[in-house]
Parts: sequence; structure tokens; C-alpha cells
Amino acid sequence: MPGKRPNVLFILSDQHAQRVAGCYGDPAGVTPNLDALAAAGTVFDGAYCASPICGPSRMSLMTGRQPHENRCWLNTDVLNSGTPTFAHALGAAGYRTALVGRMHFIGSDQTHGFDERLIGDHSSNWPGNPTFSHGDLSGTSGPAAVSVAKSGAGTNAYDLKDRDTAAAAVDWLRGAGTARAEGDDTPFLLTVGFMLPHPPYVADPDDYAAVAGRVPDMRQDVPGEDHPWFERWKRERGIAELDAAGTQRARQAYWGMVRRLDGLIGDVLGALDEAGFADDTLVIYSSDHGDHLGERGLFWKHTFYDESARVPFVVRWPGKVPAGERRPQIFDLTSIPSTIAEAAGARWNGYGRSVLPVARDGAAAWEDVAFSENGCTVTNPVPTAETVVQRMIREGRYKLNYYHGMPPQLFDLEADPDERVDLADDPANAATRERLLARVLDGWDPEAIRVSLDERERDTDIMRTWARQTRPPEAYRWDMPAGRVSGVEQEEN
Repeated sequence: MPGKRPNVLFILSDQHAQRVAGCYGDPAGVTPNLDALAAAGTVFDGAYCASPICGPSRMSLMTGRQPHENRCWLNTDVLNSGTPTFAHALGAAGYRTALVGRMHFIGSDQTHGFDERLIGDHSSNWPGNPTFSHGDLSGTSGPAAVSVAKSGAGTNAYDLKDRDTAAAAVDWLRGAGTARAEGDDTPFLLTVGFMLPHPPYVADPDDYAAVAGRVPDMRQDVPGEDHPWFERWKRERGIAELDAAGTQRARQAYWGMVRRLDGLIGDVLGALDEAGFADDTLVIYSSDHGDHLGERGLFWKHTFYDESARVPFVVRWPGKVPAGERRPQIFDLTSIPSTIAEAAGARWNGYGRSVLPVARDGAAAWEDVAFSENGCTVTNPVPTAETVVQRMIREGRYKLNYYHGMPPQLFDLEADPDERVDLADDPANAATRERLLARVLDGWDPEAIRVSLDERERDTDIMRTWARQTRPPEAYRWDMPAGRVSGVEQEEN
């Protein structure tokens, strides 16, 4: 039907490194469903997260605004309910909107424009409220050496949650298919938020066994001379020296978790097809940030290196976006709301840049630029002396990483795609360094942000104490099934 508005299916995973997918060159063969989605759509190679931290990244991709514009730099920061999201935009345009699974909203507003929310987050809606126990895997979901030490095959709560998320999304799509068969043509926006492959680095035993011998070797060794920020980060997080056996287990578990994630994505895409929606639905797949997986002697995210900051981004829209093509354009995930709004014909506020023009035509005009921010601290809660606010700009072939109070880094990714040669002190690149420094600081005041972060932490500490004392109700929450316990399988001697 001419002018018919498309449905939108947005699938968002957590901590999926771009390179761990067949459509991005991974040889392990663990992503057949994502690879099929890519073959039927367009793959973007230059997508970056707006922050290499879960919550701030997600709030930016919901609103199209950078973390400093949202005032969300940490996982405990609350997004202002008066800030429009792409769910608000599509709801205003007459769409039915639903969120299934993970999004990491903090505070009383757990919908931010979605009509429906199913499953909810695993974490507390309020900092200070108790969360479910990871059992024997306590402490392994965060940036701590124990997450590498306690890695391998076993039961991961995030895997169980994602199975519930996929099942709920499949049921939702079946219901939408039934409604359409009965004459309801209301277009929908369905956002499906998966937790995998976020650590704990523990994969279901079947997935762990299935990827044995298939995980590629690491490309990046530990630098002989590291940037002072990373020397400090590794020391404080207990990874100044990584155990080789633990690193290998963690990597194998990660590839196993990606295999599980891909299977669940296949379930959702299969339900979309079975319900008759595949041909008139815009599908977008991405992740909030990546993971180092031992490369450079690092684990987790938190950095602007491509292992952490570059993310998968695949778009399928039959008849509207070409199949089997790739795009090198550089952008960050603040593009998601404007992209979805343009496809739906919905009014948007101008934040972010729609990628649909370059998805349709790789020769369309485009500025290759992306920004990412990190209100990173060595310890938590935030002590003033340890706060090192950071920002990245990727412009064309160059990437500049700014660390407030520390030397910047400058890389030429065309000549040095592995970001091994820091050009920040090279006189031949002084003009490039100064130009990018000026741009990264334009409208972004690191000292004001550092002060704001400390103010926010004092506010959050009051809210955290309030939640501990009053135990406010959780509006949307997933908990471990009764009788299930997370943990790593004990190996036989």
C-alpha cells in the first residue's frame, strides 16, 4: 500500500564487540542469524557508542543527545522524564510502542514513552534497592578481576533473563500478527533489549562446548609503554597482569554467549516473519558498546579503543534499504532516534543524524564524525581526586581521545587500524591534534562536568540511602527463577 508506515523492530544487545560476528569478519561461525540479517540488509562499519558505559550509552541512543546533554554519565544517573525519546516520537505519530527486556532506566520512570514494558531490567530501578544475587558469580558482572577468574561454562543469570526476553518478544509478535489478521493495521515499534554477552563471562555448557577450538587468537598484545590512564585503570581493577588460562576461558565463554544471543535473535526474527511482518518492518540491530576480551591486556568496556567503542550496526528494510551492501561512514548511536523517526514519518527534534540517506545511497553527503564520552572513575563511589572525565572524537581517519588532566591520544586509523601508534606528540601531526582538541572541547567543559559528576554522586548517595531505608517498589523488574543459581561448573580433576 503506497504511503504505508513501516513497523520498527529495534534489537539492542549489551557489550557485543563488533568484531565478534561473522558479518564483521569473525571466523568462528557463531552468528548465523545476524549474518543472514546482514545479508538481507546493509552493514555499517563505522558505528560508535556515545559512551562506553551501559546506562549513559543507552540514554543517548534513546534521546539522540550526547551524555553531557542528557546529564547522564554514570549507570546511576536518571534520565529526565521530560526529555523525548524515539518511543515518545513514534507514540505521538500513532504507533503502538513496546519495550521487552533490558534498557537500564533508573528512577520512577521505567517506560520513557513506551506504551508497554515486559520483563523489565535485572537491576534495581533504584540505586540502593537490593538486586538479585549472582550466587557464586557475585562481583563478576562488573569491572573486577574476579570476572575473569570465575569464567567458563555454567549458569549465567543473564542468559536465563534473555531467554525470558526472547520468549516474551515472540509472544508479543504473535499477538500483533493475530491483531493484524483481525484488521488492526496500527504500526508498531518493538524494542527488544538483551543482556548478553555482558559478563559474567559464563556461557551455557552447550554453548561453551560448541565454540571450543573456534575462538580466534587475540590480535593485540599488552603495550610495552601504556597511557597513564590505563596503567592506573589496570592496577585498580586488578588486571595489571592477566592469567592466560582465565583469559582463554573468558574469551571462550564470550563467544559462547554470542552464540546464545544469536539464537535468541533468530527466534525473534523468525516470529516477525511468521507473523507476516518481515517485508514491511525496519529492523535495526546494534549494541550499547563492545568489550576488550583481553586485547591490550584489557577486559570489559570503558575505553575509546575500537574494541570497546565501536559497535555492530545492521539495518534491514526490504525495498527501502539495499541488501548485501556495506557502509564505511562514521557516526555514533545518537543517530538511532532520528533514523527511526524518519522511517516512521514521525516528528523529531533534530538531535542526532538519520543514517537512512547513506543506507539507501552510499554516495550521499555525510560528515564522518562520531563522539563518545566517559565520566570514568577509578573507584566507586566517585571521589573528586579520582574523576577523569574523557571524550573521544573520531573524524575521518583520525581519532583523538581526551583525558582531562592527562595527555591525549591521537591515532590515524587508516594507517594504524589497531591504534598502536600514538601520534599526539608527533610534530608532523600537531595541526591535526590541535584542531581535534578544539573540536572535542567545543561546548564541552571537562572541569564543569567533573564538578557536576561529584554533585550527582552526592545526590545519588542520598537517593541510595533513601532506597535502602524505604525499599521503594520496583515497577519493572526481572528476578532469578526460584531454584536457579548462577555459577561456574566445577571441572573434573
